[in-house]
Amino acid sequence: MSDAALRRTPLDAIHRALGARMAAFGGWEMPIQYTGIIEEHRTVRSAAGLFDLSHMGELHVSGPGAAAALAGALVTDPGRLRPGRAHYSMICAEDGGVLDDLIVYRLGEDRFLVVPNAGNAELVAAALRERIAGRPATLDDRSAATALVAVQGPAAVTIIGALTDADLGALRYYGIVETEVAGFPALLARTGYTGEDGFEVFVPAEAAADLWERCLVAGGAHGIVPVGLGARDTLRLEAGMPLYGHELERDVTPWEAGLGRVVHLDRPEAFVGRAALEAARTAPRRRLVGLVLRDRGIARQGYPVHRPGEEEPCGTVTSGTLSPTLGVAIAMAFVPPGADAPGTMLEVGVRAMQVPAEVVPLPFYRRPG
Repeated sequence: MSDAALRRTPLDAIHRALGARMAAFGGWEMPIQYTGIIEEHRTVRSAAGLFDLSHMGELHVSGPGAAAALAGALVTDPGRLRPGRAHYSMICAEDGGVLDDLIVYRLGEDRFLVVPNAGNAELVAAALRERIAGRPATLDDRSAATALVAVQGPAAVTIIGALTDADLGALRYYGIVETEVAGFPALLARTGYTGEDGFEVFVPAEAAADLWERCLVAGGAHGIVPVGLGARDTLRLEAGMPLYGHELERDVTPWEAGLGRVVHLDRPEAFVGRAALEAARTAPRRRLVGLVLRDRGIARQGYPVHRPGEEEPCGTVTSGTLSPTLGVAIAMAFVPPGADAPGTMLEVGVRAMQVPAEVVPLPFYRRPG
């Protein structure tokens, strides 16, 4: 896709003024880093980071049949959510392959917000429209009219607390409240993809620049810095969180990605992909594992994984980096059943070397407390 065809968020001018390095991501031109990925990563772990996530989709599904319609479209049952709560979900094809992973928020009895990934937002919107057709529910795609700003890190509660009257103590992880933030009407969610405590703030697109600046001012004494997608990727990898296009793909099932817990098979209702997912449950072709490299080298997406002494690869790295928090090279990879037990020694092909790698439980990092 040419630069001219890339979409830009409402904060694009601010990113450029801050000297961000921009790059294409999911059809958008996004900030990858400002001062440096490692510095930004460590600041989120120790203080707070400010993220522009306005490239994500915002699909509002409402009506008396909204809960049932979404239950038939997704692998989870959003009707189980209480208003003000959210859960992680997926939308699958009939053959059980993952089309996208999502967050579903229940805003009210008959109102839901579905947040797909940027690169899949149009696909998900089209699939949901098709799947809820004929039911007493409507889909309103407000992606273009909505900005999403996130504050993540140990200081997030203090920073957001200075900008809202919402009771943050009562807003638990995976909760959402309709309120005001920095004087703007907002949906304030205690969610994020960094492994830290934090908040995601949905506001009208025209409020994005003011909200961004207010967050920087409120967080100035607490060490907040703008953070790009580069550090967001290393943060989510340390936290063992999958990324579509890496751990999740059209030919991957939730069971293979270690996310079978998300699939609600304990309900009688049909949903798209149910039969295939029931069949795939007992015989996954591969399993997602964590790896820690035990010698010099960094695993990257696409690098082959071998059993020691075997020339043919048995698996493939999906994501890898040198962990800024742990100081070791980490990766996630698909390997065959039988090679997935913690403590198993494998090898990653890094250029011309075979680097020893140990299978470890996910996540690599959990925040203190």
